[in-house]
Amino acid sequence: MAKKLTMIDRIWRHLLEYGSITTWEAFTEYGCTRLSEYIRQLRKDYEIQDVWLHKRNRYEETVRFKKYYLAPDWDEH
Repeated sequence: MAKKLTMIDRIWRHLLEYGSITTWEAFTEYGCTRLSEYIRQLRKDYEIQDVWLHKRNRYEETVRFKKYYLAPDWDEH
């Protein structure tokens, strides 16, 4: 029987496949409400950078959220 993926496994796979993840993507794709904690754990072994994004919500208010991504020079090997 295959090992069940943990949330941290899912987040790591997403980073490998897409190169980045936002808090919104983590919530909508995986039901993850603690992305920053999983990123903190992953940073123990991998170089993950972040940037604040600013967007307008449905009320035309500026909201901000983080986008996490693998460092450009990160190598899987």
